[in-house]
Parts: sequence; C-alpha cells; structure tokens
Amino acid sequence: MTKLTISRRGFLSGTASVLAAPAILRATRAYAANPTLKVGHVSPRTGPLAGFAEADEYIIDAITQKFAGGIENNGKMWNIEIISKDSQSNPNRAAEVASELILSDEVDIIVAASTPDTVNPVADQAEINEVPCITTDCPWQPYFFGRGGNPAEGFNYTYHFFWGLEDVIAAFLDMWGNSGVAKTVGGLFPNDADGNAWGDPELGLPKPLAAAGYDLVDPGRYQPLSDDFSNYINAFKDAGCEIVTGNMIPPDFATFWSQAAQQGFNPKIVTIGKALLFPSVIEGLGDRGIGLSSEVWWSPSHPFNSSLTGASAKELADGYTAATGRPWTQPIGFKHALFEVVADVVSRSEDPEDYEANLAAIAATNMSTIVGDVNWSNGPVKNVTKTPLVAGQWQKDGDGIDLKIVANGPAPIIPTTGDLQLLG
Repeated sequence: MTKLTISRRGFLSGTASVLAAPAILRATRAYAANPTLKVGHVSPRTGPLAGFAEADEYIIDAITQKFAGGIENNGKMWNIEIISKDSQSNPNRAAEVASELILSDEVDIIVAASTPDTVNPVADQAEINEVPCITTDCPWQPYFFGRGGNPAEGFNYTYHFFWGLEDVIAAFLDMWGNSGVAKTVGGLFPNDADGNAWGDPELGLPKPLAAAGYDLVDPGRYQPLSDDFSNYINAFKDAGCEIVTGNMIPPDFATFWSQAAQQGFNPKIVTIGKALLFPSVIEGLGDRGIGLSSEVWWSPSHPFNSSLTGASAKELADGYTAATGRPWTQPIGFKHALFEVVADVVSRSEDPEDYEANLAAIAATNMSTIVGDVNWSNGPVKNVTKTPLVAGQWQKDGDGIDLKIVANGPAPIIPTTGDLQLLG
C-alpha cells in the first residue's frame, strides 16, 4: 500500500481537523529535481511541556541543512521535507495535528517525541491510518500499555525507542543505595498517563521498591496543575520519608517544593522524573534547585556519536549552546536521533514512497545513534527498543549549575561525573 491510498485512510480515520497549528515548512516540493519525501513531526512547542521541545528549532534547522543534498537510496537521491507542528502540550491537539499531517499533508513517515501526552495520540493516529511512525522521549510502558498494547501482538505501524520504568527504577535504586538515608519513600504520581504508569502497583515503582527493602508512601493520584500538596506533605512527614520520588510536570513540582519548605518538610533526597530534567526549571527554583536529582537519558558525557554527522554527544551539546546561548538539555540527543533513524530508514527502504516498504525498513533497523543503539529486534515487547539510562544530580558548577551523573550501575558505559550530595 502506497501513500496514494488516501481514500482508505480517510475512511478509516474520518476527516482531518481544520484547526491545525501553523506548520514549519523546510523544503520546496514543487520544483525539486529529485522526488521528495515528507516527514511529519509533532512536539509540544508551547504549554507546560515546552521544555521538552526547547531544542526543536535548532535540531530541525541543523537536520534540514544536513538533508539539503538529499538522501541516497539505491543510487537515487530523495529530498526530505520536514513539516513540524505544535501539540501545545495537549493530547487532543497532538491527535489533531497528527491527523492533518497524515490526511492533508500526506506525510510518508511521522515522528513525535515528548511524554505520553504527545507520543501516544500521534502514534494512535498513525496506527489507525496505517502510516509508519517513530517516537521517543516517553518510557515504553506508558507508550505501549497506555495505548492498550498487547505484548503478544504489539502494533503494526508504530515503533518506539527509549528506556522503561524498570530502567528508571534501577537507576534510582543505584543512586539511593549508598546514600545511607532511611528507606522510606514518598511518592508523587499525577493522574495522567505517566503518573499512572509510574505508580501502577504491578508495572510501576511499588513492587521493585518493596523488593529492594523500601517502603513507598503513596497517598494516591493528584490532579495535574494542583495548587495544594498539603495532604501529601503531611503523609510524608508522618511516615518519616527521607526520599521523595515520582513523576511530575515542572509547575506541579514547583508548587510541591515551595509548600514543602513552608511546612517544614526537608527530605534528604528528591528524585523526580520529568520535572527536574531541564536547567531552566532548576534555575527557576533558585538555591532550592541545587541537589535535586532525576534520571539522565542523555548528556554530553554519553559515549555515542551521530550516524548522520559523526558528532559526539559533547559536540552536539556544545553546538546547541554556542548557537542559542542556552545550556544543553536531555531531549537534544533524542530529537537528533529521531532523524538519524529516519535517514537510515529512507536509505534502506525498498521504495521510499511505499508505506509498507518504509515500515519494513523501520522494523529491520539496527544502528548506532547519538543516544545508543536502536534495534527493534531486541526490545522488551514488539515495536519497542531500549536506550541506556543513568541517574544524575543538579550541582553547582563554577558560576552555574550542571547535571552530574552520580550513578551509572545499570549502564556503566556512561561515565559518572560527580558524587551524590544529600540535601540540607
């Protein structure tokens, strides 16, 4: 089935939304000497998840320059047109713009990144409309099980690379294990796809934490953008929690952390997924941002190189800082890697204009990228392959701050760059 089978796609999915966000067009299709492939891209440029997309413009501009000469496939050059749309940090909006990319823009491949709120609705639209899709920046459990995935069957058109909850648990336990603090942990899990996955009694943190000798105090799910965490703070204080963990958006963590100070709750380790990934968030917290910790998916210290440019992780991070004046952020590597995979797929596809040929090329991917290996033949479930994960802590570094890798037990190939320091 080729991309010309639009009537079938329209029948399967209904009409596309007319409320699509403005697109960023990166190439000209009408007068190209070579055939042109369209790649749709969705990420949260605005809204509470915008930190995940902070580097999008830089990455897409650099990739567009790299693709300017085309990608060779069996002696023929193919132009690549990237059409990027903003999900506005809204799952419904992500579905709308993905639908337009597929049905109106007629993209050949669609890619997306940045939490289940973006990845899942885009992947669902791709699956319904039978368009090859590659996603990242979302733990694989909320991606797979959050979409109703069956491990025995998997999906047909949607493929994902990132780490899983088992990896973040291993990284956190590795970091906490030698700290000497009490093994009582307060859990902060929102009522969203990420929070429900992290707090799931079977697939999330509770079982492995208990197996490692930790008591998890979980007062229940809170609603995102909550303005009162008093019940959680009181529960953690009553239980003597010296560690706090969970998965939150930055505004929620800022509210919790401010109220914790006001109410005299001073844990020794605070390790939060998602909210503490970005230097802008830590800077906004002032001195109380120093010492907070999180998972580290990618950093300038990662020993990987780009298959597109040959640049090291450090060179990619330094290039971003030099061009923007902003510190590196973890999504930079994964946004770059998305297009590494796209280029590899286009170069290997038996017919880049055929959806099924591109799908077969995605499934057969076995390559090294700037975030590690991507090989869908060895994942935990069909359609998923994993990348390495370590743990880090925000520490002072000269006149600024830096995310130091303080625990690398699950992925010793990634070197540590500092030692864990307790809060307070």
